[in-house]
Amino acid sequence: MDSRTTPLFKAVNAAMAPALRSRRNPEAAWEKAVHQAERVSGVAVDGDDEQWIADFEFLIRCVAAVPGLSPMGWATTVMDARARLVNRLRIRELHRRHPEIGAEPIEKPVFIVGLPRTATTLSHQVLAASPACRGPLMWELTHTGLEPDPAAKAKRIKRARRQFSTTKWAPELAHIHPLDVTKPEESMFLLPHGVYHLLFHAPMPKYREWFAERDTSADYRYLKEALQVLQYGRERRRWILKYPFDICHMPVIQRVFPGARFVWTHRDPVAVAGSLCSLAELSQSLFLTRPDRETVGRLTLELMVEAVEAGREFRRRHLAAVVDVPYHRLVSSPERYVPELHERLDIPWTFDDGERLVDSLNRSLRERERDRRHEYRVGDFGLDSEELEKAFADYQRWTAAIDY
Repeated sequence: MDSRTTPLFKAVNAAMAPALRSRRNPEAAWEKAVHQAERVSGVAVDGDDEQWIADFEFLIRCVAAVPGLSPMGWATTVMDARARLVNRLRIRELHRRHPEIGAEPIEKPVFIVGLPRTATTLSHQVLAASPACRGPLMWELTHTGLEPDPAAKAKRIKRARRQFSTTKWAPELAHIHPLDVTKPEESMFLLPHGVYHLLFHAPMPKYREWFAERDTSADYRYLKEALQVLQYGRERRRWILKYPFDICHMPVIQRVFPGARFVWTHRDPVAVAGSLCSLAELSQSLFLTRPDRETVGRLTLELMVEAVEAGREFRRRHLAAVVDVPYHRLVSSPERYVPELHERLDIPWTFDDGERLVDSLNRSLRERERDRRHEYRVGDFGLDSEELEKAFADYQRWTAAIDY
């Protein structure tokens, strides 16, 4: 594979080289970012924010220690952390000013989980399109607030588009994982921590160890608080949420969101691995001067295995909470399968839903056409089909035996 970023990205990286100096003192860089977040949000941090701020300081210290970190990678990390803190302060202040927000019921939310690249996006689009449901839009996840007037809404959308204009740096993202800030998106854009920092930013062994031992309850309570803000003063509809690696935290999600249902999409992990490795390498190329493909491959495989095992363990104990969705049925026979999926989730299905399904499938078909231009081989990442088949042999036998 040739370089996957543009010449402009390389030029900007070179020009930003002096920005790496603040990496030598990550604590001071984060302290400065916290003060900036207070100014931007107009809200002072308090005792409720101490652990959140400390956790992000740890992440930033881990990033600062990454070999081969690029100037853009460092600057983007600090800016993203600051933006997330601004959003958190805004959400906390809204709850303080309007205590009734905390009484908003988040009833029977649906969480779409599974390995990435298994039609989680299609499932999200189809279910969130129902008039009875809604998914959080990308700009709402990054600029969470009460219903804005049209001018304020346009301003927030413009800001979000500017924040996530990554295709000018890595054009392949437009057909591997297109982003539209006005469409429902993954809750990883709001959740403060997750393996997405490892897979899509940079391998960080200390952060991985820390996150594996971490109680994520506070993260999902924060997600609930954000949904309550987005629901307050608006029509209540059933939330459809998506983040594939939520599969590792289903017990916590069930405690924070009693009555939650999980849609688990299944696809041959051998087919998934190469696509996910390619996406991870492309994403890391925006943070690192030269991602190591074998490291990407090894980390991707390990995270996939951990996700599958966590999901199976939860499903064994909470079978009624999980709806298994086979990739082949969703993609090859959606007109028969999607109404059945709605029924299993107690979501009404109407003629208009059928019309919307056609629109979603047309968009999905165009995306699959773009994905055909996404070339990858597992061998590029130090993996081979035999190793993958061995790693997931039991999972493949299990999914083959599931009565869909």
